[in-house]
Amino acid sequence: MVALTFDADMTADQGRRAAGGEHFDNPGLIASLRRLKVPSTVFMTGRWAQEYPDQARSIGNDPLFEIANHSFSHHAFSSPCYGLPTVAAEDMRADVERAFTAIRRTGARHVVPYFRFPGGCYDDASLKALAPTGVTAVQWDVVSGDAFATDADAVAEQVLEGVRPGSLVVMHCTRSAAPVTDDALRRIVPGLRERGYRFVKVSELMRG
Repeated sequence: MVALTFDADMTADQGRRAAGGEHFDNPGLIASLRRLKVPSTVFMTGRWAQEYPDQARSIGNDPLFEIANHSFSHHAFSSPCYGLPTVAAEDMRADVERAFTAIRRTGARHVVPYFRFPGGCYDDASLKALAPTGVTAVQWDVVSGDAFATDADAVAEQVLEGVRPGSLVVMHCTRSAAPVTDDALRRIVPGLRERGYRFVKVSELMRG
């Protein structure tokens, strides 16, 4: 088994850029996952759900997918973290709950209690702050390298070389920040299937 996960990133302050024509969504990628019949988990920020409610609802109501929490604003839960603004410890729980609220308000039904820290950055204090929410923190063991990549073949090779049985791959569902992910996916999926891998959502991977 292998789980492909896709971060739908958007920060609270990127609305103006979206209004100006920048695309933080990637409907072509979602269409490819459907066409290839690849179950996947999308780690979505609340802000992304607000910007693209129709897409969030479509993803969240398709049994091929499940939506997990990636915070509301994609701010860091520990610092330093790739230059991201930091959420205050006393605001972390509210940020996660706000994201779940934004996602569910779109009408998405397949929402799971998993959380991915923005940038993958966390510490003991952030884990403690999120404990009352009941979420399970989910990281990864394979970095696709698709963020800001321009070479789809390089992304595909990195995933194909890194996957092992039970791997969890992190990719992105944002055209603006990950423009070649869809192209890379078209190599990754058949390549892994040829090696005998079966694609599953994170929830199934958790069940073993």
